[in-house]
Amino acid sequence: MADKKISALNAASALQGTELIPVVQNSETKYTTYSHIIDYYHATELTVSSGDTVNLNDSSYDNTRLLKMDWSGASGNMVINLPDATESKNLSRVIRFVSCNTFETNTRARLTPAAGQTLDGSTNYYEINVAYEGLAIWCDGAEWFIIQKKA
Repeated sequence: MADKKISALNAASALQGTELIPVVQNSETKYTTYSHIIDYYHATELTVSSGDTVNLNDSSYDNTRLLKMDWSGASGNMVINLPDATESKNLSRVIRFVSCNTFETNTRARLTPAAGQTLDGSTNYYEINVAYEGLAIWCDGAEWFIIQKKA
């Protein structure tokens, strides 16, 4: 492998989770596995307010796997647009949403699928309006599924 550039290597087939992957950490080459990488959560903290719209298809949210929401200001609705389910980067992606103690019944975050797509088979939004609510969604490459929720 040392005689080839990374860009000249053959592409890996579907990963199983046990393959060894080289990582350089503090100038030392070590290894990890795909399953350790995929289990890594990049927590994104987001303060939301009435009238806000957050577009998770924006590249700044590409590594977001956990979105912690804190409500600020007056009561009302805000929208969180889900990423495009048909983009290859979202295939098998899981995103978790949690609401802080600042949420209540009259403060609502509406998780909305992209136009023409669905969340759990519906084109309607899923509403979070309870403190400490948790929701996990998963993408199959065509739509988003609710795979876990707590309220």
